[in-house]
Amino acid sequence: MTVFSTRISPLVLACGLVSTCAMAQDPSLTNPAISAVLDGYYQTADRPLAERQEGFGLGETELALSANIDDMFYGKVTTIIENHDGDTEVELEEAFIQTLAMPAGFAVRAGRFLSDVGYLNNQHPHTDAFTDRPAAYRAFLGNHYFDDGIRLNYVAPTDLYWVMGLEAFKGDKMRAEDEHGEREFKDVGVYSAYTKIGGDIGADSSWQLGLSYLRNENGRLTPFEEHAGEEEEHDHDHEGHSHGAAYTGENTYIADFVYKWAPNGNYKYQHLTVSGEYFRVADFVAEAEHEHHEDEHAHAEPKDYHQGWYLSGVYQWSPSWSTGIRYGELDTQQAHDDHFHGQKLKETEVSLAWHHSHFSTVRLQYTNQRGTNFNGIEDDNVITLQYVMTLGAHGAHQF
Repeated sequence: MTVFSTRISPLVLACGLVSTCAMAQDPSLTNPAISAVLDGYYQTADRPLAERQEGFGLGETELALSANIDDMFYGKVTTIIENHDGDTEVELEEAFIQTLAMPAGFAVRAGRFLSDVGYLNNQHPHTDAFTDRPAAYRAFLGNHYFDDGIRLNYVAPTDLYWVMGLEAFKGDKMRAEDEHGEREFKDVGVYSAYTKIGGDIGADSSWQLGLSYLRNENGRLTPFEEHAGEEEEHDHDHEGHSHGAAYTGENTYIADFVYKWAPNGNYKYQHLTVSGEYFRVADFVAEAEHEHHEDEHAHAEPKDYHQGWYLSGVYQWSPSWSTGIRYGELDTQQAHDDHFHGQKLKETEVSLAWHHSHFSTVRLQYTNQRGTNFNGIEDDNVITLQYVMTLGAHGAHQF
């Protein structure tokens, strides 16, 4: 939940989206911003592709340190601690520097950081209004995609907020399957481009539209002969815990939008957020494999793309209470022996959250899931009780 006491102007919106203005105001190397986020839960059943498991558990415990390095650079380090099946995993999620004083609206970020494709991806999961990311994120971006690389950002000098960016990443988390370890992957595997435009509607409302393209040089599946009989078992693992994308392709297209309303622009006491995204992951079948299908298995010819989308609305009717509803669908293809099985997932989610302050949230969520061909997952009603608590200084959440 983001707390604002004044109307959001295009300039403030721009600062939030570029994600340096709000974070870099006060902290310095002699006084860095240090924070921790605690995430715990109880859940009544497993969900496809989700990291939370049935029973009691911990989500991502986040430890972060950020500061202005000097008048030219800003830096941040974020470490994530997770527990799965009794094993504790520590992962470096962010370790980047970013320029603060480049001319003409340009900025460069380098190191490990969250990609800015889509709407939710550049935000940490603990800021979400639901216990898990939408199924499309879990399937195509490994919940939230962060990687080692570089970004060039440009904010145009227009009345409306307009940002454009280019990114290049190592791409390990987005690689297609390689069961035999015989593929030669490209060292720079992922390139992305995005643009986002937004502004105000009177004193009460603000909006943003975005388009993103992600090119995955290592995203196509190898021919069936190289992985026949093994893909299904591997994909079953994806339905549990995974740090990478469960479904990849060479070209990913994302369209997103968000609309926010608050009386007189004051988000502290009452506000509404409506958002949605559409994903299309195309060209996931290698050319040789595609020809093999056409020659011998025409009856099993798959759609050469995956797709997914969601639409959500979150209404905070007082400083302490909010409720949200989200519906999403996922349509994917799973390799099985020498053909593909179509998979479908539909999720309807309703959440109720109590916010004692900006730093503490207790959330109750109901999820109705209906899936086809997801191993080990049945149509079910899932209840999740979650807490998210922040210790220490923590930067303002993005728009």
